[in-house]
Amino acid sequence: MREHTAPRPDGVHLGITPTCWTNDDFPLIGHDIPMEQCLSEIALAGFDGCSIGHNFTTDVDALIAAMHLRDLSVSEPWVSTFFTVPDGAERTASDLLKVLEFLKEFNAGDPPVKTTTIGVAEFGHSVHLQSLSLRSNKPEFTDAQWDDLCRGLNEIGKITAGQGFTLAYHPHMGTGVQTEEDVDRLMAHTDPKRVSLLLDTGHLTWAGADVTGIIERHRDRIAHVHLKNVRSSVRADRTLAAGSFREYIESGIFTVPGDTDGDIDFDTLLKALRPGDAYRGWLVVEAEQDPSGGHPPLYHAQTAHAYLTQALG
Repeated sequence: MREHTAPRPDGVHLGITPTCWTNDDFPLIGHDIPMEQCLSEIALAGFDGCSIGHNFTTDVDALIAAMHLRDLSVSEPWVSTFFTVPDGAERTASDLLKVLEFLKEFNAGDPPVKTTTIGVAEFGHSVHLQSLSLRSNKPEFTDAQWDDLCRGLNEIGKITAGQGFTLAYHPHMGTGVQTEEDVDRLMAHTDPKRVSLLLDTGHLTWAGADVTGIIERHRDRIAHVHLKNVRSSVRADRTLAAGSFREYIESGIFTVPGDTDGDIDFDTLLKALRPGDAYRGWLVVEAEQDPSGGHPPLYHAQTAHAYLTQALG
């Protein structure tokens, strides 16, 4: 069993996503890094768990064994929603049921931290996987599509809550819900008992949001947190003015908390979030990077863990 190097605030767990090693949106980035290396380095860096990477085994028993061997838990599984496109609700419901079945099996294995939250984002009309400019091609939902999205989230949120889990919505660059105004609208038109917020510091900062303001307004809805840092020099790079999401990722738009190249003031954000007091749950480091350039993933993982251990202490 791993031992934490410093005490944590009550109810707070530190996680990291495999996107520091291999990218889920663009699988060829880091495709040569096996699951075993990723999990071993996550454990070595001192984290409590991680999300499920696209290159992880689909054999649930083998995955449970690999994670238990390293004393790791699942921070959150993922479901992409498609409520704003024809026939997307059926696909979304099917994918959700598969995740719920997985969670039943995983939690039955008595992990160190039982998974309670499922992350979702609406990818209907998304351009983040396309070679299109993020700045000029942001999806703008019609009122009818907003209604479909909020109604669909409430419906699957009811199913999720009925099985003891929390549905947490993740704002994402290149989608119809990425700005501060988008988040406010989604929160206003979904049921607080069924839909919570997955606060992602990187996507929201990149979109120009006042993240501290979002924390203050929607504190009671925040069920999960992704900690991404943003390099403002990349964000402002004129050669990327018409850049796609992938081009920004490969140019290093994101990094981890504690990296001096990043510009987010995490001390202020964590003070507003108040981990262990107002917020209890996972703080998950997520920095989508190309592992072939710069420092290796383990370096970034250790950097983030050291910063968070100090900041939370």
